[in-house]
Amino acid sequence: MTHQHRLSTLSVSLLALLFASTPGMADQPQNLLDIYRLAQSNDPGWASAQSSRLAAQEKLVQGKALTLPTVTAGANANHSNTDIQYRGRSSVFGNGTSESFETYGYNINLTHPLYRKQNSVQYEQSKTQVAQAEEQLNSSRQDLMLRVSQAYFDVLLAQDKIDLIVAQKAAITRQLEQAKANFEVGTSTITDVHEAQARFDLTTAQEIAAVNDLEVKKRAIQAITTQLPPRLATARSDLQVAVPQPSDMESWVETAEQNNVALKVQLQNLQLATQEIERTHAGHLPTLDVVGNYVDTRANSGVQGFGSDLKNLTVGLQLQIPLYQGGSITSKEREAAANRQKAQDDVEAARRQADLQTRQAFLNVTSTVAQVKALEQALASSQSQLDSTNLGYEVGVRTSVDVLNAQQQLYSAKRDLLQARYTYLLSIIQLKAAAGVLQEQDLGETSKSLEGS
Repeated sequence: MTHQHRLSTLSVSLLALLFASTPGMADQPQNLLDIYRLAQSNDPGWASAQSSRLAAQEKLVQGKALTLPTVTAGANANHSNTDIQYRGRSSVFGNGTSESFETYGYNINLTHPLYRKQNSVQYEQSKTQVAQAEEQLNSSRQDLMLRVSQAYFDVLLAQDKIDLIVAQKAAITRQLEQAKANFEVGTSTITDVHEAQARFDLTTAQEIAAVNDLEVKKRAIQAITTQLPPRLATARSDLQVAVPQPSDMESWVETAEQNNVALKVQLQNLQLATQEIERTHAGHLPTLDVVGNYVDTRANSGVQGFGSDLKNLTVGLQLQIPLYQGGSITSKEREAAANRQKAQDDVEAARRQADLQTRQAFLNVTSTVAQVKALEQALASSQSQLDSTNLGYEVGVRTSVDVLNAQQQLYSAKRDLLQARYTYLLSIIQLKAAAGVLQEQDLGETSKSLEGS
């Protein structure tokens, strides 16, 4: 078996193993939206975010409870043994008595806050916490979209590299066979054969690395969806690139300052900190409650030998005025004020970060648009160069090395163009995420740019 045949057999075995390890390889390619919907059902990070949101919604119920009445009930049952000895000359009860009796009773207590400033402020804080939880869920949703998109395009580039390497190796194989044939008839040197063989061996090594890289990239999708992806839909060859509307950077920055989810979360932190100052200050204020108490006690005897039934209902107002608590309330106010200042600083930092991310994302889009157009032209030029080199080789003015170099340049141009197209599609998603307006329908629009969608 020749060296070339052994390498070809190894290459075929690797590709067969790759396809066999992926169920449904012959099915319709999955697009970006398909993978995202799988991730929504299986990603543990997204499931965790949903659970966190459900937990935060209970804050609203807990805050509302502070403004509502509280009712408690109690009951008791007692057994008593009493022995009393009386002293003195005479007693209407005699010299003494012994009694054994039981006492049963229950009570109901009610407290309804009429004025408790701390409770009303804490209720408002619970509303802010629920709103913040919604934004945090939105942040997790956008993070899932970004993670899925990044993993998706990583797999696309990896599988396209294999396709290009296979096509390049086929072209090199033809060149190697032609070089051997020309050497046998004496129209070329052994150098041409060695050069083609070296290119073939190098391409085979690159193919092995590319197959491994694809497997690694597919595992990244599996970590999100729990499923190894089949062959994914790649970018259309007629993909038209353009800067998304609005086409000026400042408009996107303005959108980010209104919608960036990280900035919204920090703004809600600032609102919570402001409300906390109001809540701690309320510690200086009086409280007024409606209180009620009902008691029903029954005893079948007593220390004097008489049983009794007691029913008592008490309703009233309870006023409490804090006079001095060791300075703790004032200290908490200073703490809350410092935390509010920190929240303000965090808002400014988040705003600047949102601006920076949006500007960077916008520049990435515009740069990638120009890069795709330049690489499309470079690919056309590389194809023309290869055609000219092949013609020159046929008439004897070009060598086989020139042909191999032209082939290498062509496939490099194809690879760079595919990578630029994927970067373009991903950069649009990143721009919308930075601006805080990324939605599932945007992944649907991206999927329309993929073959098989």
